[in-house]
Amino acid sequence: MSNEVLFLGGFILFICIILAIDLSLGSKSSGQVSMKQAGAMSAFVVALSLAFYAILINFGHLIHGIDSIEKLQEIIVKHKHPVQIIPNDLEHSIDLYNSNLGLEYITGYIVEYALSVDNIFVILLVFRGFNVLPKDYHKVLFWGILGAVVMRFIFIFLGAALIEKFSWIMYLFGAFLVFTGAKMFLNKNDEESIDTEHHPIVRFANKYFKVHNQFVGNKFWVTINGVKKMTPLFLVLLVIEGTDLIFAVDSIPAIFSVTKDPYIVFFSNIFAIIGLRSMFFLLAGVVDKFKYLKVGLSILLVFIGLKMLLHHYLEDWGFKTTHSLLIIVLILGGSILLSLLIQDKRTNRSIKYEEGKSDDLHRES
Repeated sequence: MSNEVLFLGGFILFICIILAIDLSLGSKSSGQVSMKQAGAMSAFVVALSLAFYAILINFGHLIHGIDSIEKLQEIIVKHKHPVQIIPNDLEHSIDLYNSNLGLEYITGYIVEYALSVDNIFVILLVFRGFNVLPKDYHKVLFWGILGAVVMRFIFIFLGAALIEKFSWIMYLFGAFLVFTGAKMFLNKNDEESIDTEHHPIVRFANKYFKVHNQFVGNKFWVTINGVKKMTPLFLVLLVIEGTDLIFAVDSIPAIFSVTKDPYIVFFSNIFAIIGLRSMFFLLAGVVDKFKYLKVGLSILLVFIGLKMLLHHYLEDWGFKTTHSLLIIVLILGGSILLSLLIQDKRTNRSIKYEEGKSDDLHRES
């Protein structure tokens, strides 16, 4: 069995343990997560992410089983790492490789974590639109994140295979990110809404499944008169999974602009994803106050898209991952700082949802 399979299998097992602990803690509580608990969990996940960074800069070469200069050169060429090998010096060459690997990982992690903030706003919009009780947020988010991990795994390794075979896809990704960023900037002041009755996923579920019109505690499925039916809470889970699918179309190409190594893309992506639940509870009440963050995210997407479109020129100019990390931090830090410094009484991003089907959703204890 290859080093890559063993390393990936160990990582997935570790993530499953973290999610199992999270589910166990959630089942023992009332379901509602306090700011203190969310802050502690966020700090814990960030600490794990930084610990993994430390592992990469010391043992990253073990992922691909690098044990010779020839193998190192093969991996560098395959994944287009900007690393110069020192002839006849495997130890120092591996140190340079591992340092770059860690830098790519932490840059991708910051990009994904930043883009997750906008995902939080949409998730909150979905919860409010469907009148989900706060005590049920934890369960929906847990299973939503578990589904996101599976989808990201498929997307990332499929995307890596396509990029390796068709290099022109990078230009397609770049153009898409520039378009998405420009569209986000132009629509930054628009009210965001969700029509719970005519949402495509809701219409699909109503067409092909038996859907109960009432919440039944925190159950996803319920059997009534011998007929198994989907509850509105499971509908919410499906909508959130669909939302993550849309966000993955932005975030995964964005990280491929940082590194072409699918394992590093996966690691950085998943650590950001498992921190999404705690970050949701931490920021849900204040996300509206960061009114310039959406502007920052739009600029970030345009920058990443242009970097993908112009990567050959940037390499010739000596543009490195360190430069990308610095620019990303400046964009995000600047947007957050502006949001804190420039406050007004109006809410820049208001939440609006259609009063339709959600009003008809009663609750059964």
